[in-house]
Amino acid sequence: MSSAIVISADSERAEHPDRIQKMCMSQEAYAVGAVDLRPKLFRMAYLYLGSEALALDAVDDAIYQGLMSIKKLRQPEYFTTWLTRITINKCKDTLRRKKRELPFETIPEEAVEAFDSLSIKMAVSALPHELKEIIILRYFSGFTQAETAQMLDIPQGTVVTRQRRALRLLKLELAEEEIE
Repeated sequence: MSSAIVISADSERAEHPDRIQKMCMSQEAYAVGAVDLRPKLFRMAYLYLGSEALALDAVDDAIYQGLMSIKKLRQPEYFTTWLTRITINKCKDTLRRKKRELPFETIPEEAVEAFDSLSIKMAVSALPHELKEIIILRYFSGFTQAETAQMLDIPQGTVVTRQRRALRLLKLELAEEEIE
């Protein structure tokens, strides 16, 4: 297997590096993009999974899967969205596996006490899955509403509605926490 940096063998493309990124993505460009995007992917995965080790594994798996699937990326300008989506799917896979495992920690006798002392991170993790996705992508990963809609493959209006509903729930939760 050759270790060519540029996937395309066309001599015209090799002479014009500006066009290479527009037509296909090289392994070198992928590596640079993945390294730049890794901290953002880690923050997002950590918020999804709540564990540093699981988040690191999910990001590593996503970057590896992205490298193996680089030929499927038709438009390199969507690299960030594409790799973020792969990471989200890896996080969902990890959560599904985690659900099947038996938890080692004991459940508190009064779940109400544990629920009342939630921090912002815990309040976000308590949100329903479709609302938590929006909050993580919008506020913790810094994506726009349009980018979030594209990553989740839902209409932008749905993102706006879910964001509003999630913020309302978070506001209520955190206000209850302040009162007590």
